[in-house]
Amino acid sequence: MALALRFEKLVAEGLVENYADLARLGGVSCARMSQILNLLNLAPDIQEELLFLKKTPGGREPVTEFELRDLVAEVEWGTQRRAWEEMMN
Repeated sequence: MALALRFEKLVAEGLVENYADLARLGGVSCARMSQILNLLNLAPDIQEELLFLKKTPGGREPVTEFELRDLVAEVEWGTQRRAWEEMMN
C-alpha cells in the first residue's frame, strides 16, 4: 500500500513521467506495477488499515497483495468493506 501511494506521488509531482517509467526504474513489469497501483482502488479506510497492520509472528505479512486482488477489482466500497472484514476474521 505504501508503495502504491509513493508511486502515485512520484508521478503526480512529475519526478517520473508515468507508471511505465516507474516499472522500468524498479525492474518490474508494467503488469506488476498495475497490480501494486490497483491497491489505490481500495476504500480509504481499508488503505489506512493496510498501512498500519502489525506483522504476524514469524515475520509473514498479515495480508499479501495477491490476497487482495479480488478485493481491488470490486468497485463498490461497501462490498469491499464486507469482504475485508471477512478476510480479517
